[in-house]
Amino acid sequence: MTESRSKDDVAERIARLRAEINYHAYRYYTLDDPIISDAEYDQLMQELRQLEEAYPELITPDSPTQRVGAPPRPEFRKVIHPVPMTSLSNAFNDEDMRAWLTRIKRLLPEDLPLDELAFVVEPKFDGLAVALTYEGGVLVRGATRGDGVEGEDVTENLRTVKNIPLRIPVTPDGPSPPARIEVRGEVYLPIADFNQLNQEQMAKGERLYANPRNAAAGSVRQLDSRITARRRLAFFAYAIGYLEGGPSFTSHWEALGYLKELGFPVSPDIRRTRDFEEVLRFIREWRERRDHLPYEADGMVIKVDSLVLQRRLGIVGNAPRWAIAYKFPPREATTRVLSIEVNVGRTGVLTPYAVLEPINVGGVTVRQATLHNFEDLMRKDIRVGDTVIVIRAGDVIPQVVKPIIERRPPDSRPYSMPTHCPSCGERVIKPEGEVAVYCVNAACPAQLVRRIEHFVSRGAMDIVGFGERIAEQLVEAGLLSDVGDIYSLKDKRERLLELEGFGEKKVDNLLRAIEASKQQPLERVVTALGIRGVGSVVAKTLVEHFPSLDALGAATEEDLQRVEGIGPEIARSVVEWFARPRHQEVLRKLRAAGVRTEAMPRVTEGAAPLRGLTFVITGTLPTLSRDQARALIEAAGGKVTDSVSRKTDYLVLGENPGSKLDKARELGTKIIDETTLLQMTGQGQVLSTKG
Repeated sequence: MTESRSKDDVAERIARLRAEINYHAYRYYTLDDPIISDAEYDQLMQELRQLEEAYPELITPDSPTQRVGAPPRPEFRKVIHPVPMTSLSNAFNDEDMRAWLTRIKRLLPEDLPLDELAFVVEPKFDGLAVALTYEGGVLVRGATRGDGVEGEDVTENLRTVKNIPLRIPVTPDGPSPPARIEVRGEVYLPIADFNQLNQEQMAKGERLYANPRNAAAGSVRQLDSRITARRRLAFFAYAIGYLEGGPSFTSHWEALGYLKELGFPVSPDIRRTRDFEEVLRFIREWRERRDHLPYEADGMVIKVDSLVLQRRLGIVGNAPRWAIAYKFPPREATTRVLSIEVNVGRTGVLTPYAVLEPINVGGVTVRQATLHNFEDLMRKDIRVGDTVIVIRAGDVIPQVVKPIIERRPPDSRPYSMPTHCPSCGERVIKPEGEVAVYCVNAACPAQLVRRIEHFVSRGAMDIVGFGERIAEQLVEAGLLSDVGDIYSLKDKRERLLELEGFGEKKVDNLLRAIEASKQQPLERVVTALGIRGVGSVVAKTLVEHFPSLDALGAATEEDLQRVEGIGPEIARSVVEWFARPRHQEVLRKLRAAGVRTEAMPRVTEGAAPLRGLTFVITGTLPTLSRDQARALIEAAGGKVTDSVSRKTDYLVLGENPGSKLDKARELGTKIIDETTLLQMTGQGQVLSTKG
């Protein structure tokens, strides 16, 4: 009885899983409007597969594991695929991949030489699978995959995709078009165009797409092909469904080569190898590259190359045994908004962000996500309590794409934009024509902390060890009223020692780093001032034309706009920054402290003591950051490289050096310390008073 009841429980769970998967497949494939993430869908499907493998007698022909996608939409004419379009089994790690290899080897001849088992590895484009039929070289039909057996006729829409040939080109060096061929591939929407499309959808008050895949699917399946034509869709071919009147092939690799010869776009990132370990290396390499691609790729597809072996391995359920999809960690997930908070930036801009129920996205636990600005928040109508789709790509800050309205609590309320600054309580303003909302209180504590954070950051004054927490502590203790006060901290050592977590060593290291930052070049100082629109690139451009803070402060808007790359907005913000009395007080403090306010003189033949010499820096220097040391060397005419070679003249040695020291000793390279470097560059006297 226990076994019977257990089997009944399993059957009930399988039934629930099938119903849930079918519903989400309908929303995903048919409506192009998912309400769960791909990762959640994969988990449901994986559980169903495992249960069916354990209880094969419970498998039914209509199980989601036995078909692909969802039924076609009724608005489109149906197309029966002469050769079914299958799906793929998934792998999520190297262990899954090795298990797949073991499974297929059991089904192959025992005497098969290992060098005959080759693999083709290709990107798994995140778009919409389609089949293109050509007769006599002319495109006669384009269909979606549908349920794998029956798809939708979307020929007119696919004709609008720019890189899908309407006619296979005939070239002097290329092959003649076959009598009949079905080309299979993926229609996708580049990431930049996806972002633009969602902006346009928001502006029109229309629904947002969850990701580029759904945007591509929704674009291809428009009832009006003129709408499809306005979307910048693209296509990659990855297989031949069937071929009549053309050459015969022995491998998938040859078939891809033939598609390229015919003029179809085939990914340049496909690789063939006989080494399975190289397959795994290529997957790891691609996982690192995915954040730099112009399109979404959610994994890699690995195929046995030999067509003979493919036929021998066959298909199980709806997936070929000879291929597998290695899925990358998801960059999209669904979670709940716990609250909507507001951050006050260094320029007074108020920026909303969502506090989320913690969720793992791409291997990172995400607890907060940006909401960009209040207009974006209101257009998307994101509310506390909403279930939302969150995406994260690479090091980009996680962002909320859209709420899932179907899962919204009945008592939710629209978000109301704040009327007062959450930090200081002053009323906020929204200038006409601008998206940003500002707190204009110059004494706002949150702005001061952010300005200090920016001033000491790596791209600005690069004060090592001076982070957000220290900035908050010093502001709360009343030790800093502006960034100029940073350089008076050396006179407040006893006050610093009273703060929580500040011991003798920490205070001394902080003061040394502050003192060393005085030697940062002028472009770093200009960057650190936090002038709106002036980042490191603009700062360098300004310093090249106005080689001192006095010259830059005296420049008019007209003077500034004569500089290439400086427009009216940046020119206005520079002039307005220098016109404010509190900023002039900051500049007075910086000058008094000895911060560099003039550009370092250009290197001339007579003032280049290090000309012709090559340096490598290793370890942590006592007072200089690596960027500062590099700037000193280059200002004196020297060159800095990253690795030690026979062309290296000097190794500048700091604490905790790496392998560069061993290499330098091996090659007999001269090794010097920071003090010697300062003497060689003529800076020894300038820095001799440092603690």
